[in-house]
Amino acid sequence: MLRSTVVFALLFLLSSIHVFAIDNNKVPDYKQTKSGKYITSKEAYELLQAGENKILFLDVRTRSEIAHIGMSKVADANVPFMLMAEPMIWNDEWGSFEMTRNPNFLNAVKQRLEEKGLNQDDKIFLMCRSGGRSASAADLLTEAGFTKVYSMVDGFEGDMAKNGERILNGWKNSNLPWSYQLDKNKMYLPKRENSD
Repeated sequence: MLRSTVVFALLFLLSSIHVFAIDNNKVPDYKQTKSGKYITSKEAYELLQAGENKILFLDVRTRSEIAHIGMSKVADANVPFMLMAEPMIWNDEWGSFEMTRNPNFLNAVKQRLEEKGLNQDDKIFLMCRSGGRSASAADLLTEAGFTKVYSMVDGFEGDMAKNGERILNGWKNSNLPWSYQLDKNKMYLPKRENSD
């Protein structure tokens, strides 16, 4: 009896452990994190669909990206890691506007964890456009004491093909559920201070 109980417990434990299929040596330098924790969009979706509810899934792209490109239907919230610099400044090297780190990022993540009844030791999946910003955001959270932060290496739009289009992988290209219609409760809407 004791032996069968031990065997059952061991089988249950092994079946609940998810091994991610990403070879860390193949993750490009700009997508690497200090903790080495990665997940693909397909793996994230499978875990979320399997009913694993001790996960906070955050989209860390800017609000304008989400408004124009869409968002995963199963993401818990948008908490931008970067914001457009104020005043807006053009960066010739990037061929784009300057970005600055969201000074409220850490507090906003903690708030979303609390709302879901989770803590810093529960899993957090971070998704950006293609895996670069989510890696930087994961490093910031890891340095702040979060223990299970995973960067989604293929992001929402995926990696860029040789023709310059983002068609290789990613949430959207994997035909995972997404929409242009946004849920206000999931949006990053920091409280504005009165300017009296």
